[in-house]
Amino acid sequence: MTELVLVVAVFGLLGIVLVVINKLVGPKRSNPVKNMPFECGSPYLQEGINPVPIKFYIVAFLFLLFDVEVVFFFPWALVFKEIGRTGLIVMLAYIFVLVLGFVYAWKKGAFDWES
Repeated sequence: MTELVLVVAVFGLLGIVLVVINKLVGPKRSNPVKNMPFECGSPYLQEGINPVPIKFYIVAFLFLLFDVEVVFFFPWALVFKEIGRTGLIVMLAYIFVLVLGFVYAWKKGAFDWES
């Protein structure tokens, strides 16, 4: 518990110190060009840029979700002999939940790619 308090105190103090140093040392002048919004190198609100379809974000999110879940298989495979039946049952339950999530995403049409 004391380590947690120490870590929070050190990094909280570090954050405050960095903000104060930025205010003291950072640039003081501003100009209108610096205050304009920046949109990935294209002129501000340029016409003709179509928004990215939501399917791209759904596929990326599902990839991250299932990729992170699959990462848990590696440590489980390393200690498979030591964990015994209880570990096997827990991992089978984990795989069952993973498959349920996959089936749910499939039924909702998350993998149907239509332009």
